[in-house]
Amino acid sequence: MTQIRNFCIIAHIDHGKSTLADRLLERTGTITEREMQEQVLDDMDLERERGITIKSHAIRMKYKRPSGEEVIFNLIDTPGHVDFAYEVSRALKACEGALLIVDAAQGIEAQTISNLYQAIEQDLEIIPVLNKIDLPGADVEGVGQQIVDMIGCEHSDILHVSGKTGDGVEELLEEIVEKVPAPKQEVDKPLKALIFDSIFNTYRGSIAYVRVMQGTLKKGDNILFMASDKEYDAEEIGYLELKKKPCEVLKAGDVGYVIGSVKSLQDARVGDTITHQKDGADEPIPGYKESKPMVFSGIFPTESEDFEDLRSALEKLQLNDASLSYQPETSKALGFGFRAGFLGLLHMEIVQERLDREFNIDIITTVPNVQYEVETDFKGEKKRVQVENPSEMPDAGMVETVWEPYIKASIITPADYIGPVMKLCQNRRGIYLNQIFMQGNRVDITYELPMAEVVFDFYDKLKSGTRGYASLDYEFIEYRKGDLVRLDILLNGDPVDALSSITHRDNAYEHGRKVCAKLKELIPQQQYEVAIQAAIGSRVIARDTIRALRKDVTAKCYGGDVSRKRKLIEKQKEGKKRMKQVGTVEIPQEAFLAVLSMDDND
Repeated sequence: MTQIRNFCIIAHIDHGKSTLADRLLERTGTITEREMQEQVLDDMDLERERGITIKSHAIRMKYKRPSGEEVIFNLIDTPGHVDFAYEVSRALKACEGALLIVDAAQGIEAQTISNLYQAIEQDLEIIPVLNKIDLPGADVEGVGQQIVDMIGCEHSDILHVSGKTGDGVEELLEEIVEKVPAPKQEVDKPLKALIFDSIFNTYRGSIAYVRVMQGTLKKGDNILFMASDKEYDAEEIGYLELKKKPCEVLKAGDVGYVIGSVKSLQDARVGDTITHQKDGADEPIPGYKESKPMVFSGIFPTESEDFEDLRSALEKLQLNDASLSYQPETSKALGFGFRAGFLGLLHMEIVQERLDREFNIDIITTVPNVQYEVETDFKGEKKRVQVENPSEMPDAGMVETVWEPYIKASIITPADYIGPVMKLCQNRRGIYLNQIFMQGNRVDITYELPMAEVVFDFYDKLKSGTRGYASLDYEFIEYRKGDLVRLDILLNGDPVDALSSITHRDNAYEHGRKVCAKLKELIPQQQYEVAIQAAIGSRVIARDTIRALRKDVTAKCYGGDVSRKRKLIEKQKEGKKRMKQVGTVEIPQEAFLAVLSMDDND
């Protein structure tokens, strides 16, 4: 037990976590030179293409110290983006220590601070590491001072490492052995194993990745999933090396996997506790938070017969990504689909991409929005309802008050970009709180912002306004009253629920005008005139008209009396009127996507 060290790597996005993990795997001889490739733990194509970690990855390594003593490392590499913070919280629960990686060129960023606080909450041993010291722009002294100010450690405690060249990795391995505490020796207590991740295998069912907190798990044991109260047999257990390595027993402190022919995806939930059916633990491992979706969007299959395939794809994705939530919904325009909750826009984008690549399903997504609370007053009876979808918004006459979620956003940026950042936040109805000047000409600006203003394209605008230097971290604070209205888009008087949105009254006219103009460009001409309107309740606030395609019915009339031509035109007019009564306008998929990506300057 004294020879095991469980630790994870935490950092802001693109500070070199996965590259450093590669060097640790090399130095411990876990992988050979032939197997080596960049970001070896990022096994998803999507992760490699984008150069980001999306999933936490656990791996077991054996490290031989210079003294000849052998130590076992269980490493979990975590994502750095704020949208995958839930992955980080799960990884921290399974460890005793954390390597806090800071890029020597970029310094401390918003997510670095956020991840550090999570690790401190879990009472982990923090090892500060200054990475990328080989870069020409590395400011080892200045960034070192930032770390000292943040953690309160000594300069001598900070390790200087280069994940690329491998400098300082030997010292880092020794530091992990010395500083990270060994797991508690609680082998004699009843079994408690925390599921920190799980994947689905078509032939073997759900495979649970576990950290054994106390007790012993043997191959063939009868096990119980405490949350779902389901019983299974541990058919195969083992360690998470580069490939799964079966073993006979997992003891307290070990990290490994459990296969038990768990065919139901709902049984092996992340955060659940595994114990023995007989003489098991009385209560599960505490302190596991459910993730809270921040952004809601509708997901619909382009072909209605793919609905069941989409359901099973979302089930499998949810097993692998516990922060995804969804429920069925129907739309008049798009048919049957699901209302899905995500932690942010990047999370939403990744889920869409994975549905396309891993399950080969074409989908349409609706405009992302957040959850509102609405108080209605109908004939003196007051009710408070939650609204995730604009189509659920009660009629304007019944709405008494609307509350919208607010977040506290911390933006760290070089001092040169304070102007653009503040302008962006003010435009998004932000409330200024304070700004703190940090080491190295950097500023931490804090704003309170309505969540609805952030989910759309706030992060993109922030990055482009600061040339990519700013970093954003946010936390939910509370619901506040707001002057919000439902903006409906009507085609020939019929509302298109997939294009409806909830917006602030001050922005409604501008937004409605832009959507109408965009749809006018994208909807093909019909044989009859099509009116595109934006309306709040029964009041139309913006309108555009798609002119009818005109067929020249008088072409065959040459010469003769003008009344013949007039008669033909009148006849055509009657026909078009009749067509308009029964005709429905097909909205091309590009129109939905264009409204999603509409720019402020459109």
